[in-house]
Amino acid sequence: MAWLIVKYLITSMAVVAVSECAKRSDRLGGLLAALPLVTLLALIWLYVEKQPAEKIANHAWYTFWYVVPTLPMFLAFPWLLPRLGFWPTLLACVLLTMVCFAAFAWVVKRFGIDLL
Repeated sequence: MAWLIVKYLITSMAVVAVSECAKRSDRLGGLLAALPLVTLLALIWLYVEKQPAEKIANHAWYTFWYVVPTLPMFLAFPWLLPRLGFWPTLLACVLLTMVCFAAFAWVVKRFGIDLL
């Protein structure tokens, strides 16, 4: 149980650090947010918890494929924000990401990559 609390604290500190940096610098906050901090922490947690190398490698593999359909959201969000406001923009971006993910999963399945 203590290990789980440590994981929560360290992982949440990374997210808070990114948001605090973003308050001070748009560029630094964006750079830190773009880094795969959560993925790196997840890989470390899997390794420390003695998960098989194949499981760790699969996590990195699928993370790559799941990131690709999220990229349009980062272009849509700043364009929609001044037009719709924060919450509608967030909802629209979630929906956009879901549509992009479904379409992307359908396309890459033709190449033998099963995301669903």
